[in-house]
Amino acid sequence: MKILDKIDSPQSLKTLTIEELNSLSEEIRQFILENVHITGGHLGSSLGTVELTVALHRVFKSPEDKIVWDVGHQAYAHKILTGRRDQFHTNRCYGGISGFVKPSESSHDSFGVGHASTSISAGLGYVCARDILGEDFNVISIIGDGSITGGLAYEGLNNAGGLHKKFLVILNDNKMSISKNVGAISRYLSSIYTDQTFNKIKDEVWDFAGKFKFGDTIRKAVSKGSKSVKALIAPGLLFENLGFNYIGPINGHDLEHLIPLLEDIRDNLKGPVFLHVITEKGKGFKPAEDDTLQKLHGVGPGAVYPEEKSKPFKIIPKYQDVFGETLVRLAEKDKRVIAITAAMKDGTGLNNFAEKFPDRFFDVGIAEGHAVTFAAAMSMKGLKPFVTIYSTFMQRAFDHIIHDCAIQELDMVFAMDRAGLVGEDGPTHHGTFDMSFMRIIPNLIIMAPADEDELADMMFTATKEKGLFSIRYPRGAGMNKPVKEVSELIEIGKSIRVFDGNKIAILAIGKMVEHSIKAIELLKGCDITPALYNMRFIKPLDTKQIDEIMSKFDIIITIEENNLPGGFGSAVLEYTNSKKYSGAVHRIGIPDKFVTHGNIDLLYKEIGLDSQSLKDKIEEIDKSVKH
Repeated sequence: MKILDKIDSPQSLKTLTIEELNSLSEEIRQFILENVHITGGHLGSSLGTVELTVALHRVFKSPEDKIVWDVGHQAYAHKILTGRRDQFHTNRCYGGISGFVKPSESSHDSFGVGHASTSISAGLGYVCARDILGEDFNVISIIGDGSITGGLAYEGLNNAGGLHKKFLVILNDNKMSISKNVGAISRYLSSIYTDQTFNKIKDEVWDFAGKFKFGDTIRKAVSKGSKSVKALIAPGLLFENLGFNYIGPINGHDLEHLIPLLEDIRDNLKGPVFLHVITEKGKGFKPAEDDTLQKLHGVGPGAVYPEEKSKPFKIIPKYQDVFGETLVRLAEKDKRVIAITAAMKDGTGLNNFAEKFPDRFFDVGIAEGHAVTFAAAMSMKGLKPFVTIYSTFMQRAFDHIIHDCAIQELDMVFAMDRAGLVGEDGPTHHGTFDMSFMRIIPNLIIMAPADEDELADMMFTATKEKGLFSIRYPRGAGMNKPVKEVSELIEIGKSIRVFDGNKIAILAIGKMVEHSIKAIELLKGCDITPALYNMRFIKPLDTKQIDEIMSKFDIIITIEENNLPGGFGSAVLEYTNSKKYSGAVHRIGIPDKFVTHGNIDLLYKEIGLDSQSLKDKIEEIDKSVKH
């Protein structure tokens, strides 16, 4: 019987030997591989944190002790060890457990997270609450080397260092994030392994560490992790100056040294401690170890053990790839075009641009607000920055968009990838609010393409027209619409009539144009012939077209892939109300709630945005008006 089969809670780890824990770690790693092969998921990060997770749950007492993960896609082993082993086959599946840390799912998930750089601030909140309430528990925040490039992490570190409360921050340093780490912090961490200055430190420094009760453990751990006395002193200067006791870097896969070190920190150190742990992303799975780009950060079903021969199939280009190829084409003709992203070069399709125009490409790390303000100054010098950030992450830059861009009436583009539902990553990653929060900002033009070719036309238009533009487009494959060799200029605020009809006018935006077309096809033979308009612009609205629609149709139905409050439908409703439209306006979109994770087709069906549900709703609206 496998050791893992006997583990039903972290308490089960307390009596295992180091040898058994090492065997357990390998079993967990294999268990993750087998399940991710079926469900897909964030593979590389979780493979790299297996031993660290085992050590944390061996030493600390969860859920009384608070283990606060950052991002959450490194926590698969944590889920498996905290009572969800038998549910793990449902990871990221509709109706199953979440791929991220979720408190409503388990008391061991101390703080919900999907975005990066939050764990230190959240952990410090637990620390202060603990002391205010007179309670006694440990707080451990784990943060990755990619996440620690985010400014929020340093706000938390600065605050924690000044408060001098007992608090353990663990830097899980695998020298990899989703895209290659960038910036001074990344170079600082990398210098730990190469700098020779501290090789000359006197033996007395090493001896000095032995005066502490736990000094031998630290020396062994440091020696194992970095093989140099310099690791005891050099790397910690930054974090020591922030008020932390720095330990490391140590080998995050060596349980024999990691566990006693954590026990010493738990029992003997007071105040904030910064433990620097070196791990290998993708450890134990050669394809991940050999993946120099992302260490198999995220994979789809079937990717772990692919068949040697796969059936040929037609690949439909993804929106992100069309975006990347179009931006290269625009940059070749317009030297003002700049590409900026926040640690998402691969995910936003900018690899080719970065290779062709290295001086015009900037990955600023996990720092969305900085990306926007950085781009704003470039715009003020006459350049045309494309700030390329996922819709859900752009939320973090909301103030910067208003204060630094819109007020100054700048000339730049926000390319908002992953707009709408994204599927298995769930509510922290769905881009369902950008229409609403961007629409309230003055001096901003908001566009949403119905297909790949329209995306290219919108990008071209944004380079030819002056102004502040936002282009939102969905995740994944498009409609397989060929992109013209020469893009066309789109008139700002101009919609397109797709189908003529009578009585009912459907005003659709973005991907919902495709769903509306399919719904109308299903309505054939039902004595309902709606007109369909591809509105293309959320702001400014095509009010001339809407005026004509109000004069011809009794019913207006708006369809959007955005939360209904404040979205596209709200904009239409506000306008028709101001014009005292006598007909009925019905809004269809994402309900006022957070949408769960799962297969995107199932999610569309759940919230009523698949073609069959739209067809049923149109029929229902038609009947309600007749009666």
